[in-house]
Amino acid sequence: MNTDEAVIVALGGNLALEGQAVQAVLELAAGRLAAVGLKPVRRSGWWRSAAWPDPTQPAYLNAVAWVETALEPRAVLDALLGIETAFGRRRSVPNAPRTLDLDLIAYGRRVVDEPGLVLPHPRAADRLFVMGPLAQIAPDWRHPVTGETAADLAAGATVGTDATPI
Repeated sequence: MNTDEAVIVALGGNLALEGQAVQAVLELAAGRLAAVGLKPVRRSGWWRSAAWPDPTQPAYLNAVAWVETALEPRAVLDALLGIETAFGRRRSVPNAPRTLDLDLIAYGRRVVDEPGLVLPHPRAADRLFVMGPLAQIAPDWRHPVTGETAADLAAGATVGTDATPI
Protein backbone atom coordinates (compact mmCIF):
# COMPACT_ATOMS: atom_id res chain seq x y z
CA MET A 1 0.00 0.00 0.00
CA ASN A 2 1.26 3.42 -0.94
CA THR A 3 1.54 5.76 2.03
CA ASP A 4 1.81 8.75 -0.34
CA GLU A 5 -1.95 8.49 -0.87
CA ALA A 6 -2.88 7.61 2.71
CA VAL A 7 -5.77 9.42 4.33
CA ILE A 8 -4.95 9.49 8.05
CA VAL A 9 -7.53 9.98 10.80
CA ALA A 10 -6.66 10.30 14.50
CA LEU A 11 -9.15 9.06 17.11
CA GLY A 12 -9.07 10.07 20.73
CA GLY A 13 -11.12 10.69 23.82
CA ASN A 14 -11.02 10.83 27.58
CA LEU A 15 -14.66 10.83 28.74
CA ALA A 16 -17.06 7.92 29.06
CA LEU A 17 -20.41 8.21 27.27
CA GLU A 18 -23.68 6.94 28.71
CA GLY A 19 -21.95 4.35 30.87
CA GLN A 20 -19.62 3.19 28.07
CA ALA A 21 -15.91 3.24 28.91
CA VAL A 22 -13.66 5.46 26.80
CA GLN A 23 -12.18 2.54 24.86
CA ALA A 24 -15.66 1.17 24.07
CA VAL A 25 -16.76 4.60 22.81
CA LEU A 26 -13.68 4.84 20.60
CA GLU A 27 -14.22 1.33 19.21
CA LEU A 28 -17.82 2.23 18.34
CA ALA A 29 -16.69 5.45 16.68
CA ALA A 30 -14.02 3.61 14.68
CA GLY A 31 -16.76 1.25 13.53
CA ARG A 32 -18.71 4.22 12.13
CA LEU A 33 -15.94 5.32 9.77
CA ALA A 34 -16.94 2.95 6.98
CA ALA A 35 -20.57 4.04 7.23
CA VAL A 36 -19.58 7.60 6.28
CA GLY A 37 -17.36 6.60 3.37
CA LEU A 38 -14.05 6.12 5.19
CA LYS A 39 -13.02 2.50 4.69
CA PRO A 40 -10.37 1.48 7.24
CA VAL A 41 -7.23 -0.02 5.70
CA ARG A 42 -5.21 -0.26 8.92
CA ARG A 43 -5.65 0.90 12.49
CA SER A 44 -3.09 1.23 15.26
CA GLY A 45 -3.50 -0.11 18.73
CA TRP A 46 -4.68 2.17 21.52
CA TRP A 47 -2.22 4.51 23.19
CA ARG A 48 -2.71 6.13 26.60
CA SER A 49 -1.37 9.56 27.54
CA ALA A 50 -1.94 12.19 30.18
CA ALA A 51 -4.30 15.00 29.24
CA TRP A 52 -2.56 18.01 27.78
CA PRO A 53 -2.09 20.77 28.75
CA ASP A 54 -3.86 19.92 32.04
CA PRO A 55 -2.69 16.50 33.30
CA THR A 56 -5.25 16.60 36.14
CA GLN A 57 -7.97 15.82 33.58
CA PRO A 58 -8.69 12.16 32.73
CA ALA A 59 -6.06 10.40 30.62
CA TYR A 60 -6.65 10.06 26.89
CA LEU A 61 -6.80 7.02 24.65
CA ASN A 62 -5.67 7.59 21.08
CA ALA A 63 -5.27 5.65 17.87
CA VAL A 64 -4.73 6.36 14.19
CA ALA A 65 -6.60 4.89 11.23
CA TRP A 66 -5.48 4.81 7.63
CA VAL A 67 -8.63 4.99 5.50
CA GLU A 68 -9.54 4.89 1.83
CA THR A 69 -12.20 7.28 0.57
CA ALA A 70 -13.67 8.84 -2.52
CA LEU A 71 -14.62 11.91 -0.47
CA GLU A 72 -12.75 15.17 -0.85
CA PRO A 73 -10.93 16.51 2.25
CA ARG A 74 -13.70 18.94 3.30
CA ALA A 75 -16.29 16.15 3.06
CA VAL A 76 -14.04 13.88 5.15
CA LEU A 77 -13.77 16.57 7.82
CA ASP A 78 -17.55 17.08 7.78
CA ALA A 79 -18.10 13.33 8.16
CA LEU A 80 -15.71 13.22 11.13
CA LEU A 81 -17.43 16.17 12.79
CA GLY A 82 -20.78 14.43 12.30
CA ILE A 83 -19.51 11.31 14.06
CA GLU A 84 -18.15 13.44 16.92
CA THR A 85 -21.54 15.11 17.36
CA ALA A 86 -23.32 11.74 17.34
CA PHE A 87 -21.01 10.64 20.15
CA GLY A 88 -21.74 13.61 22.38
CA ARG A 89 -18.82 15.87 21.48
CA ARG A 90 -19.51 19.36 22.73
CA ARG A 91 -16.99 22.06 21.94
CA SER A 92 -16.44 24.45 24.83
CA VAL A 93 -12.86 25.60 25.42
CA PRO A 94 -9.75 24.35 23.62
CA ASN A 95 -8.30 21.12 25.05
CA ALA A 96 -11.40 20.44 27.17
CA PRO A 97 -12.14 16.80 28.06
CA ARG A 98 -14.19 15.08 25.37
CA THR A 99 -16.02 11.89 24.56
CA LEU A 100 -14.55 11.80 21.08
CA ASP A 101 -12.00 13.70 19.02
CA LEU A 102 -11.57 12.81 15.35
CA ASP A 103 -8.91 14.71 13.41
CA LEU A 104 -8.03 14.56 9.74
CA ILE A 105 -4.25 14.36 9.96
CA ALA A 106 -3.35 14.03 6.29
CA TYR A 107 -5.00 13.47 2.94
CA GLY A 108 -2.32 11.96 0.76
CA ARG A 109 0.32 14.51 -0.16
CA ARG A 110 -2.17 17.39 -0.26
CA VAL A 111 -1.33 20.66 1.43
CA VAL A 112 -4.43 22.73 2.21
CA ASP A 113 -4.83 25.97 4.14
CA GLU A 114 -8.46 27.06 4.12
CA PRO A 115 -10.73 28.38 6.85
CA GLY A 116 -11.49 25.41 9.09
CA LEU A 117 -9.28 22.97 7.18
CA VAL A 118 -5.49 22.79 7.33
CA LEU A 119 -3.62 19.79 5.92
CA PRO A 120 -1.50 18.24 7.05
CA HIS A 121 -2.83 18.80 10.56
CA PRO A 122 -0.70 21.67 11.88
CA ARG A 123 0.18 20.13 15.27
CA ALA A 124 0.10 16.39 14.64
CA ALA A 125 3.81 16.08 13.82
CA ASP A 126 4.73 17.20 17.35
CA ARG A 127 2.39 14.79 19.16
CA LEU A 128 3.60 11.37 20.18
CA PHE A 129 0.00 10.24 20.72
CA VAL A 130 -0.51 10.75 16.95
CA MET A 131 2.88 9.93 15.46
CA GLY A 132 3.47 6.90 17.71
CA PRO A 133 0.28 5.15 16.54
CA LEU A 134 0.95 6.24 12.94
CA ALA A 135 4.47 4.82 13.12
CA GLN A 136 2.88 1.54 14.30
CA ILE A 137 0.88 1.14 11.09
CA ALA A 138 2.93 3.14 8.56
CA PRO A 139 6.44 3.92 9.85
CA ASP A 140 7.54 5.06 6.37
CA TRP A 141 4.65 7.52 5.93
CA ARG A 142 6.14 10.90 5.07
CA HIS A 143 4.89 14.26 6.26
CA PRO A 144 3.68 16.11 3.14
CA VAL A 145 5.59 19.29 4.02
CA THR A 146 8.74 18.24 5.89
CA GLY A 147 9.26 14.83 4.29
CA GLU A 148 10.04 13.29 7.70
CA THR A 149 8.77 9.77 8.35
CA ALA A 150 6.20 8.91 10.98
CA ALA A 151 8.90 6.95 12.80
CA ASP A 152 11.24 9.96 12.87
CA LEU A 153 8.45 12.31 13.94
CA ALA A 154 7.47 9.94 16.75
CA ALA A 155 11.07 9.85 17.94
CA GLY A 156 11.25 13.65 17.99
CA ALA A 157 7.77 14.41 19.35
CA THR A 158 7.59 17.12 22.01
CA VAL A 159 3.93 16.89 23.12
CA GLY A 160 2.39 13.89 24.84
CA THR A 161 5.76 12.27 25.31
CA ASP A 162 4.31 9.98 27.98
CA ALA A 163 2.09 8.27 25.36
CA THR A 164 2.47 4.51 25.41
CA PRO A 165 0.69 1.64 23.69
CA ILE A 166 -1.70 -0.32 25.92
